[in-house]
Amino acid sequence: MPTELKLPNLGENVHSGNVVRLLVAEGDVIAEKQPILEIETDKAAIEVPSPQAGKVVKILVKEGQTIDVGAAVIALEEQGDGKAAPAEKSAAAGGIGVQSPPARAETRAAPKEAPPKEPESPKRKPVEERTPARAAAPAAAPPAPSAVPEDGHRVLVPAAPSVRRFAREIGVDIGQVKGTGPSGRISVDDVKSAARSRVAPQQALPAGASVPAPVLPDFTRWGEVHREPFTSIRRATARQMAAAWSTIPHVTQFDKADVTELEEMRQRYADKAQKAGGKLTVTAILLKVVASALRVFPKFNASLDMEKGEIVYKQYFHVGVAVDTPKGLLVPVIRDVERKNVVELSVELASLSEKARSGKLTLEEMQGGSFTVSNLGGIGGTAFAPIVNLPEVAILGVARTSVEPVFIDGGFQPRKMLPLSLSYDHRLIDGADGARFLRWVAEALEQPFLMLL
Repeated sequence: MPTELKLPNLGENVHSGNVVRLLVAEGDVIAEKQPILEIETDKAAIEVPSPQAGKVVKILVKEGQTIDVGAAVIALEEQGDGKAAPAEKSAAAGGIGVQSPPARAETRAAPKEAPPKEPESPKRKPVEERTPARAAAPAAAPPAPSAVPEDGHRVLVPAAPSVRRFAREIGVDIGQVKGTGPSGRISVDDVKSAARSRVAPQQALPAGASVPAPVLPDFTRWGEVHREPFTSIRRATARQMAAAWSTIPHVTQFDKADVTELEEMRQRYADKAQKAGGKLTVTAILLKVVASALRVFPKFNASLDMEKGEIVYKQYFHVGVAVDTPKGLLVPVIRDVERKNVVELSVELASLSEKARSGKLTLEEMQGGSFTVSNLGGIGGTAFAPIVNLPEVAILGVARTSVEPVFIDGGFQPRKMLPLSLSYDHRLIDGADGARFLRWVAEALEQPFLMLL
């Protein structure tokens, strides 16, 4: 009897993927660990291997289809080589490696226990109805408490004129603010709390969106259009950037580093890195500088746990590097940067960048970062404000080096200046901390010997 092989666990918080390519056909005889299909998840393209040998009886998925972890992908028939036990064991383990039928059976069994509770579940219906009509959600949402009762007469809430004026200035309806003073009197702090709760991430909304999606006009009224669906990478990027932008109060600090001497040194030792298989770029040098800076400023190597009210200080230094690829932005992570020299970092950076561009990065190679570097200098620009990559608290942006006149020793000299942009989470990092961190990085680039101190 054919065995159904199922899509295994693809990584933390990855529940589905798109079938990019089928690597086998019905009737093919395949070997153990032979790739059978290519799956594109949020951040990587992964080849899924077969856990056993056999003949492909039927393919249960199509290219372009989105499938969930645990879904059956092919039916495989043993080839009568006496190895039925491993096949049965693999099937019992959930097909391609991980999921198990008992767990799946428990999942399916849950609805059988649910019917007695069905009459009590009308509260879930509005949530289901709200999903397809996302743009209409504001109109359909239940009215918030207001200072205007049903008879149309406004109730005068207990608040001083200055508090009312402050509420108007920041766009808060004072009738919806709960007062914590005597007899429910509203203070400025109450208004601020109401404003903060209003802009907090809304978990009831779709992942990656902090507000309902706007209704778009019919663009065909003005001319021909072409539509194409989001790729998994673009969808994940949109979701991650929207979450970061709506959650983190961003501040961006700007500075410049005089890298005239550094550029001369980089050119001098470029051959050494090239012989090792890498390329001695500014980014490779920045990785080493940033790792040293994170030791001096541990707040920048931390994350915020808002639920527990704690700061998580990381004792490791894993730095992500933004890479521009044909499929979109990917951020491979270089681990233990502080333990590697610049040549080793340049080799690893070149390898990961190539894997990113060819779609061969694994999920593991894009997880665990504690800080990110984004270098757009190869393309151009004078400065930019990068968005912090959650759950990190800071990101360093680098623009194109330019030759500028700098006043030194009573006269102007042409110097190579590197623009730096540091975006950080203002909930944890203050402006003075940001300025000190960025100045430290700039001085380390100007005087590399400082890193040894």
